Amino acid sequence: MPSVTRLAELTLKKVSDLEFETVVAPAMGGLVIGQEIARQSGRRYIFLEKQNDALAMRRGFKLRPGEKVLITEDVVTRGGRVAEALTIVRASGAVPVAITSIVDRSGGQVSFDVPFHGLAELTFPTYAPDKIPTDLLAVPVTKPGS
Repeated sequence: MPSVTRLAELTLKKVSDLEFETVVAPAMGGLVIGQEIARQSGRRYIFLEKQNDALAMRRGFKLRPGEKVLITEDVVTRGGRVAEALTIVRASGAVPVAITSIVDRSGGQVSFDVPFHGLAELTFPTYAPDKIPTDLLAVPVTKPGS
């Protein structure tokens, strides 16, 4: 069984008591898990993508007023993209019922006004630029992607 199939199954178990009509996922990270959650649940799927470094609903996607939406992401760290997704969903008149993610990296620091369900919680130390440990300063900085 492909990993994403199992991750979607586990996610859907966490939200089995919720009613939703559509799965919305921010690009890029949420695309695959969002599509699989929608496929397994038999729900409609749309995605949000960046336009001028902000999320936007494009490609003719629309949400109806009152439409119940599950927002899903791969990883939530600070919750910025989820907050943008919540704003877009609400601006269309739709109703976000919950947020899911494969990984919650927030360390309990994010808070949304709808239920948030992460499958795994991972935290990593972060440092202010002037407080980086000497051994880490010796490691070259790379940006692996989005």
